[in-house]
Amino acid sequence: MGNQATKSNKNVILHQIKPNTQLENNNVILQQITPNMQWENNNVILKQITPNTQLENNNVILQQITPNTQWENKVNQCPFSKQVKNYQDGLCHQDTLHHRAVKSQICMSEVCEGSIMTPKAMTRCPSSTLPGSDDILMQAIDFINQYYKSIKNSKIEEHLSRLEEVAKEIEATGLYQLTTKELEFGAKQAWRNAPRCIGRVQWANLQLFDARKCRTAEDMFQMLCDHIQFATNGGNLRSAITVFPQRTDGQHDFRVWNSQLIRYAGYKMTDGTIIGDSASVDFTEICIQLGWTPKYGQFDVLPLVLQANSEDPQFFEIPQHLILEVPMEHPQYKWFKDLNLRWYALPAVSNMLLEIGGLEFPACPFNGWYMGTEIGVRDFCDTKRYNVLERVGRLMGLETQKLSSLWKDQALVAINVAVMHSFQKNKVTITDHHSASESFMQHMEMEVRLRGGCPADWVWLVPPMSGSLTPVFHQEMLNYILSPFFYYQPDPWLTHKWKNKKRNVRKHTISFKGLIRVVLFSQILIKSALAKRVCCTVLYATETGKSQTFAKRLNTMMNCAFSSQVVCMEDYNFSELEKESLLIVVTSTFGNGDCPGNGESFKKQLLSLNNLRNKVSYCVFGLGSRMYPHFCAFAHAVDDRFAALGAIRVSATGEGDELNGQEEAFSAWACTAFKVSCIKLVNDKINYETLSALHSKVVVPMKLKRKQNLQSPKSSRATILVELEMDGNTERLNFVPGDHVGIFPGNSSELVADILKHLANAPPINQSLSLEFLSAYPDGERWQRVERIPPCPLAQALTYYLDVTTPPTQSLLRKLSKMAKLEDHRQRLLALATDFQVYATWKEFHKPTFLEVLDEFPSLDISAAFLLSQLPLVKPRLYSISSSPDLHPEELHLTVAVVSYHTQEGKGPLHFGLCSTWLNTIKEGDMVPCFVHSSDGFHLPSDPSAPCILVGVGSGIAPFRSFWQQQFHDMKKTGLKGNPMTLVFGCRGSDTDHLYKEETLDMRDNGTLSSITTAYSRQTGQPKVYVQDILREQLSDKVFEVLHLNPGHLYICGGMNMAHDVAATIKEILVSRQGITLTQAEEYLSRLKNEKRYHEDIFGS
Repeated sequence: MGNQATKSNKNVILHQIKPNTQLENNNVILQQITPNMQWENNNVILKQITPNTQLENNNVILQQITPNTQWENKVNQCPFSKQVKNYQDGLCHQDTLHHRAVKSQICMSEVCEGSIMTPKAMTRCPSSTLPGSDDILMQAIDFINQYYKSIKNSKIEEHLSRLEEVAKEIEATGLYQLTTKELEFGAKQAWRNAPRCIGRVQWANLQLFDARKCRTAEDMFQMLCDHIQFATNGGNLRSAITVFPQRTDGQHDFRVWNSQLIRYAGYKMTDGTIIGDSASVDFTEICIQLGWTPKYGQFDVLPLVLQANSEDPQFFEIPQHLILEVPMEHPQYKWFKDLNLRWYALPAVSNMLLEIGGLEFPACPFNGWYMGTEIGVRDFCDTKRYNVLERVGRLMGLETQKLSSLWKDQALVAINVAVMHSFQKNKVTITDHHSASESFMQHMEMEVRLRGGCPADWVWLVPPMSGSLTPVFHQEMLNYILSPFFYYQPDPWLTHKWKNKKRNVRKHTISFKGLIRVVLFSQILIKSALAKRVCCTVLYATETGKSQTFAKRLNTMMNCAFSSQVVCMEDYNFSELEKESLLIVVTSTFGNGDCPGNGESFKKQLLSLNNLRNKVSYCVFGLGSRMYPHFCAFAHAVDDRFAALGAIRVSATGEGDELNGQEEAFSAWACTAFKVSCIKLVNDKINYETLSALHSKVVVPMKLKRKQNLQSPKSSRATILVELEMDGNTERLNFVPGDHVGIFPGNSSELVADILKHLANAPPINQSLSLEFLSAYPDGERWQRVERIPPCPLAQALTYYLDVTTPPTQSLLRKLSKMAKLEDHRQRLLALATDFQVYATWKEFHKPTFLEVLDEFPSLDISAAFLLSQLPLVKPRLYSISSSPDLHPEELHLTVAVVSYHTQEGKGPLHFGLCSTWLNTIKEGDMVPCFVHSSDGFHLPSDPSAPCILVGVGSGIAPFRSFWQQQFHDMKKTGLKGNPMTLVFGCRGSDTDHLYKEETLDMRDNGTLSSITTAYSRQTGQPKVYVQDILREQLSDKVFEVLHLNPGHLYICGGMNMAHDVAATIKEILVSRQGITLTQAEEYLSRLKNEKRYHEDIFGS
């Protein structure tokens, strides 16, 4: 090989020559050549050559090579061209242009990086050192040759002179300067060479704004305003590029920090929700830290953030008159306009680097115009952008819960139709993806003819919709990098070296000294406050968790003025009662006026207390439902007892009806109680919040042994016998006939999956989550894990722990209103949250699940944290036990009516009972979490001779099965008959839903049941008969005997309406048989209840 060229002999390089090239007076370039040299398409310098010319080691300039020159000892190479085929028309072309590609390849030999967003080969990073002069020279010569080759009838003297001029400049400075025409040519070629651009057929029309003389950020801003105005052109868009000074040493860069000149902001709120463009969240935060004032709108145009000469960036608001936006509407769907969507007209990319002849221009914003799918598919429908697809699908009435309905495709087309229609209506330049694809194919054909090829990235060029309907889908493509080229580059805030350290947007720190001062100051305040504050204890008793929720809310309020704590009644140290200054009780009423299970010990101690030495102040709030008798009875019992002991009531007892504004009633009562308590007891208003451990039930897992549909196949309904068996490793459940079992059901996987689809940033499906909150302590702030639910994946939490089927409360709706992106949705949610009549009507008509709320208000942007912290916990469902623990040891049977119904007066979606449906869908061997709830008011009489009448309708027969099974067991064991039992059962028909028909007949035949009478309400060919009709017309003597003559017991199990009708019938019988008044009959019935001879087990309809 010959020696390398020396710097003193940098004669000019002209062109490239390859084996077998037919040359006609072309100027060509090679490297050093020795006789018989094997060469590989390298650029070199020669003298005049004729065949067999002997070459010395000197570098010389070639003027002419004789055509048909014979070259010897050529290297074996890959075929000179690569074949590229179109699978739509079968045509092929030979690509030779790829031989001019730069050395860095997009794909490696083992790995294809074709789908990587920013492959290394297409990325340029800033460097603190200049590239070598030889490298710059070679790239400069190649570019200058391209430039002069593009000029028709170019003069060789000018060409050679320019090459020599560039070579001398590089030798002197290491770089060189392009002329404006060269810069314009280079910019156009870079667009022409961009493999990911489908619209480069317009490359030759690119308008250059030469901004290389800019020195300040203010200069840059003025140039960019001119660019925006020129390119926008009132909607008739023009392609343009503004090129700022080139990179020198990497320490004096000019950069536009924005990814696009015009782009919308994205605000990440404290609850995790995002307002605006999710893709702009990080940059928006940088703008805010630089001093920009956020507006928190959906479509706020970000300021321009400009960096001149590597100085710290400055932000500039773009004048509003320069920003052309297009409001979105649909030619058919008039509601589309109400979505208030819009988009900016000018797509100007501003974060790429332009490379021309070895020179780098890191600030070179350029624009073309939009292809409709860029907005309609990517900007509006990507889940990490505005994500409107499902919202539009629902508004179109599409079946969005079913992928096979292809609702996504239909909604996507509608959105893109709206984009095209809106731009065209406003006379703003745009192209559809079909036209863009066809024009690219024409461009590709032209490029192959003119240049021998066309670099193209199939992954990017195929539009994001319509796929194989576009011609580019069927076209094979070669992806390679030519020079000049537009490269990606790292975000400037990742590499910028800040001059003003206080403005560093990458770090947020606080001095240790300052932090210590804050903590010490807080300690002083808290110690001072605690020394003066009145103590308050909020007690709660609950079966479902509602009272606990209200108690915690009240505790937060009380902590504004008191040193308050919240405690479950069963955890309360009763000896502290007389030390209390203020005691507040929040409790529900369970069963027939009883206290919840975790209030039993407190109730007993309160009733046994004879007097209070310290007259504690107190108030009470009761929760319940007026559907049931003894509304808020336990709350009133606590109030009466405290009053009798001489305690001081600070506020009247409040009542919250579950069916009629319970949330509002509590809020009003709490405000009143707080104000009155402050007036009477508080001397200061310092806030300090204390924490209390949450109370949870201990459940026992039981295994599903068997289930059976008790109704006939003819019936449209289902009632199932569920047989559960003890797991050998768990503690045995102890219960007696008449007790209830609480079941913790699971939500359906389909429901959970659909809810997860609404999350903008859903965590990984298998990632275990725990909920934490930041709490203030005397020694500082600490993150505390909320013991609400155990750590688990979000899907598991939604399935087993969180209630997503109960209609949301007004309180939850108020919180949701803050998550709505559309103003219309926000206002409607606020109306539901504040107007009880509107809420009650909406709730009764829709009975919406949480998913249906999300569907009704699709602009809601919720987070995992919101779901975990704000959704109520799943309440256990109570069922009467339908088996005897002695007849079926280690087992527990349930009789469950499977609930389903249509909302919206029978015309709405089909809803299913949560627990009954779950029990009906689980499989044998599945575990069922449950606990026993004692029902002391619904047990068999202690006197085995006392006669009993059992009245049940439908699944209300459940507890009576445990009665007769227990009696059957006892009779077999002792040989003695138990309580005489008369069964009165009601159902629709003998051949559809007569539950346990054979079993009851067997029990009658063996003497366990004395008699059976059945009321059929829909028996074919017979009048409707109900259980109260049987009592009145067939068993009035028996009823009178059991309730009056021979003191026995009457048991009723069923819905509220049935229980009411039976009670009215009993009073009629008493009036008729005893000759008493209706008022006296009511008093008599009350005595029977107090004597626990009249038993009711009532469930909701």
